Amino acid sequence: MLYSEKVLDHFANPRNVGDMKDADGIGEVGNAKCGDIMRMYLKIDGDVITDVKFQTFGCGAAIATSSMATEMIKGAKIEDALKLSNKAVVEALDGLPPAKIHCSVLAEQAIKAALADYFKKQGIDPTPFVGDINTECEACHGCH
Repeated sequence: MLYSEKVLDHFANPRNVGDMKDADGIGEVGNAKCGDIMRMYLKIDGDVITDVKFQTFGCGAAIATSSMATEMIKGAKIEDALKLSNKAVVEALDGLPPAKIHCSVLAEQAIKAALADYFKKQGIDPTPFVGDINTECEACHGCH
């Protein structure tokens, strides 16, 4: 299985790793059965994501997609972060093997879950903004 230089770099040197004690939104997605679990923490000021951290328990592709996704939304407006697709994360990493595409879907879902948590804490129904979030990994086949 070949990984791009960017995937290998984000796996070996992940950005924005850790937890955040004062997070404005926390989202967790994944499935212990497949082994990929992502937790995303967001710090939001106004409508801008000022800081983001992640913790991922999973394969190298899961770590790389989490790292890249956090880089892509840090400093972004909430509305732009909501538009981030797994396809954009994969493209930013110069591709992923087909069996690992679900990792990028988890990264997208983790961001949306964290934003949904943020909206709920503000007393706002998140569904119109983030849609229905699937927190389970549907593509666990061939993961590990």
